[in-house]
Amino acid sequence: MNKRQQGIALPIMLIMLTVMMVSGIYLIKSSTSSALTTANLAYDSALAKAADAGLHAGFAYLRTVANKADLDTNQAAHGYVATLTSTWTVSTPAFWTGSVTMAANAAGDRVEYVIHRMCDFPGPYNGNNCIKTSARPDAPTPVAFGSSLALGSARYATQPQLHYVVTARINGPRGGNVVTQAVVLKGP
Repeated sequence: MNKRQQGIALPIMLIMLTVMMVSGIYLIKSSTSSALTTANLAYDSALAKAADAGLHAGFAYLRTVANKADLDTNQAAHGYVATLTSTWTVSTPAFWTGSVTMAANAAGDRVEYVIHRMCDFPGPYNGNNCIKTSARPDAPTPVAFGSSLALGSARYATQPQLHYVVTARINGPRGGNVVTQAVVLKGP
């Protein structure tokens, strides 16, 4: 008696092998995606650290200005602009007018920075619509701390500190862009 054998093992094994192959391809693709994501995060972190050099350069300039009257006018060689238009953002090309591009770092990245005094016009801060803060929270003023933007424009018992915004940006070689900002308070 010779009956034809009918086996179901071969089709089941082929289905299992197909599932295992698809799973293996997915795992390889997933590990590659994770590696790329990790590399991109490291790249962005390196760009952010490089952009911080622009913030430090701007802060160093503000700290070392010997004659504070120099801050009443633009200082193109130092990337300093005595005004900031409130409608500008870092995406506005005019925002970067007067900026300084630093020498390339070891990775070949170039950092660009600009310092803006938060005033409407060049010149002394008196009579100018500048963002000001009391010299320190416990400084004696005739109005409450933090109300310098009130309509009546507070009169300070001591000289206020003016706000300066240091903005740095870097465009990486792989298309990554990082913009960082810091607000610096300095007396007039």
